[in-house]
Formats: sequence, C-alpha cells, structure tokens
Amino acid sequence: MKKKNGQHFSRLSLRRVAIDTYKENVAYLSRDCSVYRAEGFQALAKVEVVCNSRRIQAVLNVVDDDRIVGNCELGLSEQAFAQLGAEEGAEVRVAQAEPPASMDAVRRKISGERLVLKDYQNITLDIAQNRYSRMEMAAFLVSTGQNGLDRDEVLSLTRAMIETGVRLNWNEPLVADKHCIGGIPGNRTSMLIVPIVAAHGMLIPKTSSRAITSPAGTADTMEVLAHIALLPEALNKLVRLERGCLAWGGTTKLAPVDDVLISVERPLGIDSQGQMVASILSKKVAAGSTHLLLDIPVGPTAKVRRMRDAMALRKLFEFVGDRLNLRMEVMVTDGRQPVGRGIGPVLEARDVMLVLQNHPEAPLDLREKSLRMAGRIIEFDPDVRGGQGYAIARGILESGRALAKMNRIIQAQGAQEQTLAPGHLSYEVHAQRDGVVTSIDNYLLANAARLAGAPMAKGAGVDLFAKLGDTVQKGQPLYRVYAEFQSNFDFAREFTAAHNGYGIGDPSEMPASFTEFEP
Repeated sequence: MKKKNGQHFSRLSLRRVAIDTYKENVAYLSRDCSVYRAEGFQALAKVEVVCNSRRIQAVLNVVDDDRIVGNCELGLSEQAFAQLGAEEGAEVRVAQAEPPASMDAVRRKISGERLVLKDYQNITLDIAQNRYSRMEMAAFLVSTGQNGLDRDEVLSLTRAMIETGVRLNWNEPLVADKHCIGGIPGNRTSMLIVPIVAAHGMLIPKTSSRAITSPAGTADTMEVLAHIALLPEALNKLVRLERGCLAWGGTTKLAPVDDVLISVERPLGIDSQGQMVASILSKKVAAGSTHLLLDIPVGPTAKVRRMRDAMALRKLFEFVGDRLNLRMEVMVTDGRQPVGRGIGPVLEARDVMLVLQNHPEAPLDLREKSLRMAGRIIEFDPDVRGGQGYAIARGILESGRALAKMNRIIQAQGAQEQTLAPGHLSYEVHAQRDGVVTSIDNYLLANAARLAGAPMAKGAGVDLFAKLGDTVQKGQPLYRVYAEFQSNFDFAREFTAAHNGYGIGDPSEMPASFTEFEP
C-alpha cells in the first residue's frame, strides 16, 4: 500500500467485467480481497482507480464469486474500463475517493438556497467527469425539482451543461431545428419537416436521442430506414451535401451531462420544467442551432395538460433562448391523442413514408401538423414573407421534392439492408359499446406499445383504427397490437384487457382543443 495526498492506494490487477452499467462507472472487488478488508471499503462506496497518469472514480460493488473477480483483481464495468484506457491485467491502484466538492452546492439547494452560475458549472463538471454516483445525481435532481429553479437558475444550468461538451459551428447565419417536448405517441413530424426544409435549401441538421420511456424516438424510427450512428466527420459531410440529416446525437457528445441526468431522472419519474428547458436548449445550442421551432402539445393525457401551463413554459423557453442568442418560435399543438396511426418504430416509419409519397392512406393529422411546422421554419428564411411558409412546404411535399430529399438522406446515411415489418404476433382491441370516440389516453397506449416490445423490437407497437370524433360500433376494432416475442405479446394483451385507453360516449364529452391550428 502507498499513501499519496492523504489517500491510501492499494495495487491490484485490472480485469474487464463485461457488464453495461449505462453511464455509471462501477468497480468490482472480491469480499476476500485483502485490500477490501484492510481499507474498510463498503458496497456502494466510491473509489478512485489510478493507472499510470489516468484516474477515474467508480461506485464499488462487492463480489462473492471469483469467476467475476479474483482476490487480487479489481474489475471495472464496460464504461469504466473504457474511460481508464488501460489494458486488462495492468497494475492499478485503488483508494477511497474524496466526495466531489460541488456536493456542498447540492446540499445548499436541498436546503432551499438559490444557486449561481459557478455552482452549476462545478456540479456539471463533476458529473461530466464521473465524480457523482447515481445517488448523488438523484439528490441534485430532486433538489432542483422539489425546490424549483427560477428563470436565472435555468439559464445558468443550461449554460453550464453546454460547456461540458462539444459545440458545433456550421458557419452559417441560419441553422434551423425543431423539437417537441414529448408525451404524444406517433408524433414523427421531424422526419417530415427535415426533408421539406432541406429541400427548400435551409440547413437543418437534426440530431435526436433514442427513446427512454416512450415507444419510439425520432432516432429509433429513422433507424428502421437508415443508419443513425454517424461519426462527427460523416455527419458534417452529410449535412453539407444534403442540407439536413436525421441522426442519433449520442456520437457527437453534445451536452453529455444531459444524457447522464436523463438516465437517472426518467426512472425516478422526475420531470421538472427547469430541468426540461435546460436539457432541450443545451442540446440545441451545442448542436449549433440558431433558430428553433418548439412544439408544446396540450391535452388531458399530454405532458402539459392546461393552457396556462403551456404559456408559462413558453415564456421560460423564450427567456432562456433569447439570452443564448437562439431565435425561437413556440407552437402550442393538439395533444389530446396520438399523431398519425402507428405507435412504434416500424409503424411510425410507415406513416412517415406514406405522407412523403402523397399516398391516399397517409394519416392526415401527421401530414397537416408537419406542413404547418415546416412552414413556420421556412418563414425563418429572410427571403420568405410571413404567411407564405405553409404553401411553400405543401408545394415541396406535393411535388415529390421532399420524398426525393428523404431518399437522398437515407442513402447518404446508409440505407438499412433489411426491410422491417410489423411483428408477426398480433391481436385487436375492440369497442365495448356504440358511440363516438371521446378520449384516447396517450400514456396508456404508449405503455401498451412498450409492453409489446417497442422500441427495442422495431416491429412492435400499436396501430390505431379510430381517432377522436370517429363513430364506432360495439365489437369494432379500435387498434391492433403487434409484438415480436410471445412474452411481450402476453404482457401487452393482459394490460390492454384492463386498460384499453379509449373513451366512447357522446360527442359533447370530447375535450376541447387549445391549439394554434386545428389538425
């Protein structure tokens, strides 16, 4: 054992443990290891691991199986092993880790104090450098969610998150982007907006995350058609060539602290407005966007359920965006029901391609919403007069130029060789009475699609046959559920038997729509 800067370091042999711990560094030490006994390590304590000049921090797991780690070995999970950058068998030193200094700011926030930019910079830097355990990150998220963030704190957190990663610069005065705050299944407008806007000639490099709690994200759905994991050099070349892309943002390291916080935030069910605004805008600014269209759906089972909440959220986005030199347009849209017919990657990709092909069976609500939003983005163009964007977008779609642009983007990203189809296992859910569809529960239908296997099983999901206002008869199918595996099929069927997600009654019972346009 060796003492350095007050820490006792003990030497062990490094072992790679093939476990994906998803954005958390984990170390494994045998309970019979002399170091474990001598240093007084405890499970879930944080340790510092050093090899040559590289050092990382990790959460300690204690092992009772020598097939995982031996008595003289220190195991590291996949992420931790990659970060340390040493070869298996290398000599490593391990010691108790000192708590991150920024935890003092977290404790102050828990007590209800207001934090300043420097506090958030220190916190995000420690998180980016893997000095926080999941418990410590949870404490930070709960403190900001429970006690709230004022608008200056949201701005400070956003700026701090931007500073932790790469910031793209496209060297153009207008770089457009679009984002939806989420909560509405099937809302794949981005996959229509990008080819329309890019065909107009505007730069729109759309990077998206994979779904965490939803049945599909834009990246999951685009992956049905093309490769999405593009290295920064390939992404840059593609965007320069086609004026747009639909890629996964995980390879670009844009505001990486956001990805780490989301991995803790979602399982806890924490979704504070301040965190959401910082999460979205940090990614957009880091991606080099200068102009952003934001979609806030409002409905009884949407993420935002009241118009006054949508207006408050809109003002917060505009305040932060303005101070980050990001020009924003915020649209409040109909969140009373899913958009399109399909919920799940394959079914949503089908809907997108039907709209691009101007097919008579294309879902009209998805088409109309996408045209309205694409038109608003086109009006960012200084050569386009206000009010002309919709007509321009519709002309691009109806002429086939949007489809041609999408096909070029797919080929440039690398078209998928295998054509995916809906899952081979399916069943239908039927109306239990005559009447009019008065409500569709976004959350329940999204949950049904996830239980069926989406998004991991691309062909899993829900295909809707009836939407709000439709007249149905008892026994008529409301939707079909697809699955690829029997276990998922059984989970989904049991769930929808208890919660089919549809309300059927009199047209007067249908909730009003508080939106800027009707679909």
